[in-house]
Amino acid sequence: MGGFTIAIVGRPNVGKSTLFNRLIAERQAIVADVSGVTRDRIYGSSDWNGKTFNVIDTGGFVPHAHDEITQAIARQVEIAMQEADGIIFVCDVTTGITDLDDKIAEILRKSATPVWLVVNKVDNYERQLEAQEFYRLGIEPVFTISAISGSGTGELLDAIVQHIPHEAANLENNYQALPKIAIVGQPNVGKSSLLNALIGEERNVVSHHPGTTRDAIHTHYNLFQKSCILIDTAGLRRKDANKDQLEFYSTIRAIKAIDEADVCMLLIDATRPMTAQDVNIFSLIIRKGKGVVLLVNKWDAIEKNTHTAKEYETHIREKISPFTDIPIIFISALEKTRIYKAMETALEVYERRIQKIPTSQLNQVLLPIIEQTPPPAVRGHLIHIKYITQLPAAYPTFLFFTNHPDDIRQPYKQFLENQLRKHFSLSGVPIRLYFRKK
Repeated sequence: MGGFTIAIVGRPNVGKSTLFNRLIAERQAIVADVSGVTRDRIYGSSDWNGKTFNVIDTGGFVPHAHDEITQAIARQVEIAMQEADGIIFVCDVTTGITDLDDKIAEILRKSATPVWLVVNKVDNYERQLEAQEFYRLGIEPVFTISAISGSGTGELLDAIVQHIPHEAANLENNYQALPKIAIVGQPNVGKSSLLNALIGEERNVVSHHPGTTRDAIHTHYNLFQKSCILIDTAGLRRKDANKDQLEFYSTIRAIKAIDEADVCMLLIDATRPMTAQDVNIFSLIIRKGKGVVLLVNKWDAIEKNTHTAKEYETHIREKISPFTDIPIIFISALEKTRIYKAMETALEVYERRIQKIPTSQLNQVLLPIIEQTPPPAVRGHLIHIKYITQLPAAYPTFLFFTNHPDDIRQPYKQFLENQLRKHFSLSGVPIRLYFRKK
């Protein structure tokens, strides 16, 4: 089961990005007064009362031409109804109900997916009264909020998390125990070609019913006596989608696949530089604590001299820093070059992600290094780290006991992470460090 995913829909300039930032509590999307400007960050995760869900801001997927906007938004709302687990429909109290709002409401009233109608920019009593007219859209309850100040968002979040199922108890059958590896990347980077090359058969399930290929396809795969589950989001192409719709569609897909996987093989296209969208997918994988192997596909299509691979690799590591300790493999799905190496590496990353490093070993290796290079003193306090242990978690998480946990600064945390990576095998695996008073 992938994570619970909410899509924010609505016409341009009603404050979708501001609400998105509120929900993910990070100022990540750029907010400007220009319609259609949110190209930057369009998905993140939100945490409320101990439940986590993904949030997608559809605002980043709107075409610029005015006449196309209505159609594009209507199509997006339909995709969101099929793909997301819930929809937040945002309107603006200062403009009242527009034709486009009516049109969106008409589509959403048919939705089997839960819909929360949010009237934004309600920041005084007068507007509270004006917001009442939105009841006539026929979607209830209506939440009045001010995304900028955050008032009213708590009630909205309470309503959303009531719909998130409690994680079903894990079925400890073989399927559950097998490594799950997802093939992710932007449209057209060659995800289906890679899958077909690995399993040696064409298997793009095509069906004439919209929404039937709803879930990523899981394939049981064996490589050198090792078994794993391949999660594939490829081949789920909608014939009617234009570029922006396609990106929106594949984004929802990628997020679901990343949630389900232990390790992600992120494909990028060798014939062009790494894009912002590639980096977005990469940071999402890291934030969700999944292992990662970066595959540069279509390497056969590149004019090469002696430096090319090295240069391209340097370019990638600059783009994804500070987390650069990851395997990068140049492949060609078409010619089947190094595709088994890629799988083998993904399985190694899986092993590294679940490894438990003995406490004695951690302390033997790291304490002498910390003594040589202690954390810088803060306000005249000397900071001592006494002891290190690995916490039980889905991926390597380390606890450092120290006399002043709050005074350890980011550069020193980075230093500790680098030492862990240098002395233990953690390539391709995100790690987390915590500091606690001894």
